[in-house]
Amino acid sequence: MIEIDLSGRVAFVTGAGAGIGQEIAQTLARAGARVAVNDIEESRARDTVALIIRAAGDADAFVGDVTDERAVRGLVDGVVDRFGALDIAVNNVGMMGGLAPRPFTEIDDAYARTLVDLNLLAALWCSVAEARVMTAAGRGVIVNLSSGETTRAAPGLAVYGAAKAALNHLTRTMAVELGPLGVRVHAVAPGTTPTEAVRAAMSPEHLDAIAASTPLRRLCRPDDVAGLVLFLVSDLAAGVTGQLVLADLGAHLSTSRPSVPVRPAPSERPPVT
Repeated sequence: MIEIDLSGRVAFVTGAGAGIGQEIAQTLARAGARVAVNDIEESRARDTVALIIRAAGDADAFVGDVTDERAVRGLVDGVVDRFGALDIAVNNVGMMGGLAPRPFTEIDDAYARTLVDLNLLAALWCSVAEARVMTAAGRGVIVNLSSGETTRAAPGLAVYGAAKAALNHLTRTMAVELGPLGVRVHAVAPGTTPTEAVRAAMSPEHLDAIAASTPLRRLCRPDDVAGLVLFLVSDLAAGVTGQLVLADLGAHLSTSRPSVPVRPAPSERPPVT
C-alpha cells in the first residue's frame, strides 16, 4: 500500500471553519501536516483546530478576512512565524457569500464586487503572499478551489462562474511563472456539495435532481475534494501542475443538469393588484 506522508510540512487552509475547508484541513493533518486553520469567524476556526488536536494532529487558528490584501499578508506572515515554513496552501474561500442566484439583468455593483472578491481576489491575494514565501524557499504547492460551474453556462450564477473561470486562468498562469521557482499550482473544482450554505440556498428536491443528473448519481462530499487535494499536494503528484481537476461526480458530462432557481426578472413578475 502507498501511503501519503506529509510529516514535516506546513499547510495553510483558508475558509477551514466548516464544510469542504474543514475536511481538507483535517485530511492534511491526518497525513502528518501541521495545519494553519483560517476562517473569518474565530469560533469556527477554533472548532476545526480542536478537531485536529483531538485526533492527535497539530494545528492553530488564524482568524482574518482573506479578501483584504493587507490582512492576507499578516496571516501568511503569522503562519511562518508560528510554524517556521509554508509548504502547502489551499485557497478554499469562495461561494456566494450569502447571496442568492440572480438573473443577469439584476446584477448590480455591490453584488458583482462581493462575488469577485470572494471567488477571485481572495485567492489572488492569498496566492501572491503564499508564492512569495514558497519561491524564497524554492518549494511549495498551491491549490485554488474552483467550481464545476466553469465547465458550462451557469444561468443565475454568471458572476460566480465568471470569477471562478478567471481563477482557472490565474492558476494556469501561476503554474507557468512559479514552476521554474519550485512551486506547483492546481485548481480543484468540486461538484455541488451539500454544505450548510448550499442547503440553505437549494431545496432538497433541487439537490436530489442534481444528484440524479450526475453519472455517479450522487452529490459531491467534502471528502471527495479533500482526498483529491491530498493527492495533488503530495509527492505522488510531483509531475502535475497547472491543471483544473474536477471532483464533480461527472456532472460536466451531464446533458440534463437542472438549472439553479433564480428570482424572475422584473419584466416577468406579475403585476401588483
